[in-house]
Amino acid sequence: MMPELNNSQRRQVVKTLGLALAAMGLPTGRAWAAAAPAKLTGGGPGTAETLPLALFKAYPDLTRDLDIEWIMGDPGQVQTLLLSGAVDSGAFGALGVAEARLKGQDIVIFGPKISNHGSWLVKGDSPYQSLKDLKGKRIATLAATSDTYRHARMAAALHGFDLRKDFEVVHGAPVANLALFNRGDVEAIITIEPNATRIIGQGAREIVRVADQWKQATGDSAPLFLVGNGARREWIQANRDTARKVARLFLSVNKLITDKPELAGQFHQAVGIPATEPAAIKLLPERFSRIFTPSWGPSDFANIDRQLDEAVKLGLLARKPDRPIYEPLDG
Repeated sequence: MMPELNNSQRRQVVKTLGLALAAMGLPTGRAWAAAAPAKLTGGGPGTAETLPLALFKAYPDLTRDLDIEWIMGDPGQVQTLLLSGAVDSGAFGALGVAEARLKGQDIVIFGPKISNHGSWLVKGDSPYQSLKDLKGKRIATLAATSDTYRHARMAAALHGFDLRKDFEVVHGAPVANLALFNRGDVEAIITIEPNATRIIGQGAREIVRVADQWKQATGDSAPLFLVGNGARREWIQANRDTARKVARLFLSVNKLITDKPELAGQFHQAVGIPATEPAAIKLLPERFSRIFTPSWGPSDFANIDRQLDEAVKLGLLARKPDRPIYEPLDG
């Protein structure tokens, strides 16, 4: 269900939306080109991508330049959808693309989506204070093929932990992991938004954020790029104008969320947090505003390259691909 905004709120959103579109080079008013067809992945329940999807539905001017068929999937599944050819473009991270490249799949990231928002959480009354305390304990996290899990492995390794050997890891979809945590079947959870905010709102304690682990170990203060718009190189080359429109679509919605973070709270039901959880709703704007990065340029590319370099050093990646795994918006 979409939130009921009053007239003043709606006018403010429309104004911000127009500025976001103009800043990203997207047409406003009647100056729209013919809609371009595209099959795109969308995040399923318990993922941060539910917020952009809700905004696309509520403000159709965002997607008016595209004729989109959304195909939903959990983290890890969306990469499979792209590799199988079921979609034109889907969420893909740096380490995932590098692994695909080394296996002969020529995937390219051509635009941004989300920065890392993984968190290690324990119950509020848990005795555990750090990753060291959790060694040997059972923890729930996303699929091994997800970029969230790849990042968690890398960040842990930077601090001397082997996620596969030092912990008893249970893999599952975000909603399934939430159920395990709530039942007490695991001692900790490495989860993403909005589940992280929801759990904290219910009294859980955040031990550490994966992005903070990265920053502490590397000194890199740039947002830790998690996933962007990935596609096969051949599709980008054959559909360059559509690819630009897709990239600009996510740049514009990221800017909209960054400029008006209160939208996360207003659309709390769309992202899976009911009105009966006011503590979580209150946290949404601040926590969501920091993960939708409205940029795609040299600083983002440098962060991606740094990730690949660190993954090779840690033995998580055999080697860096011969060609860059990303492409500028107007490349």
